[in-house]
Amino acid sequence: MQYVNLGRSGLRVSRLSIGSWLTFGSSVDDSGTERCVRAALDGGVNVIDTADIYARGAAEESLGAFLPTLRRQSIVLATKLFWPMSDDPNDRGLSRKHVFESIDGSLRRLKTDYVDLYQCHRYDEATPIDETVRAMGDLIRMGKVLYWGVSCWSGEQIEAAVRTADLLGVPRPISNQPPYNLMTREIECDVIPKSREQGLSQIVFSPLAQGVLTGKYSGGVRPEGSRGADQERNTFMDRSLDPDNLRRVDAMVTIAGDLKISPAQLALAWCLREPNVASVIFGATKVQQVEDNLEAANLRLSESVVEALEALFPA
Repeated sequence: MQYVNLGRSGLRVSRLSIGSWLTFGSSVDDSGTERCVRAALDGGVNVIDTADIYARGAAEESLGAFLPTLRRQSIVLATKLFWPMSDDPNDRGLSRKHVFESIDGSLRRLKTDYVDLYQCHRYDEATPIDETVRAMGDLIRMGKVLYWGVSCWSGEQIEAAVRTADLLGVPRPISNQPPYNLMTREIECDVIPKSREQGLSQIVFSPLAQGVLTGKYSGGVRPEGSRGADQERNTFMDRSLDPDNLRRVDAMVTIAGDLKISPAQLALAWCLREPNVASVIFGATKVQQVEDNLEAANLRLSESVVEALEALFPA
């Protein structure tokens, strides 16, 4: 495993991270969560990513069931806030009230005294940016948060957060967490250039387009037990399962076969070729998936392979 600095900070993160969206606390039980996380840590992963909204707190609770048994200093624990956690009008967004109350809820569920990276899960149009930035700075001063970042923010919003942090004299955000994969390349036009200018790295999620880039849905078939066949978890998959996309995936699977690597490894390695991507989050329901994904950490794709992939999936 290789490690890089996250943004303009001294925090070193593994090139691959293990995430918990749609897996831990929902489709994976506590014992499965622990097995997958321990396998990732054994492979050199040090970033564990979650969010309060994942399974309405159950993902954080599933991690908290065994995190106290791990060496805390060896883990970069990341969580997020923004989405409604109840019907209470203040139990959502990025207001000072919600920021302060959300971190306490996450710390309680995770059974830890601090999180390494606290991320604003979306931009909050209803809250002044200076209120959110000041609240993050206060959490850092209190020791509940070491660094902060954002998720799915535009380049303009990232610039505003950095500018506000400088005006207030508080730490800048160091990362953005957007979706990024061969089918979803929008951040290349604006977010990555602006992040590079402002000193943020990307920690990207959905590198396999929720499993579509593994080739398991070839021909439009949705195997029993897969996410695509689960009506509760496949909400965002219809675009990826378009017939034209699936034909492109079939061609990508052929390229992976020629390289003697799995399609998942190829898709992960493509994400890692972008210099502004510090880490790529993968999900897993089985230890075997973790071990397969870890092999991508040290893959280096040739220029010709990258060109062939990007011809299949143009930005």
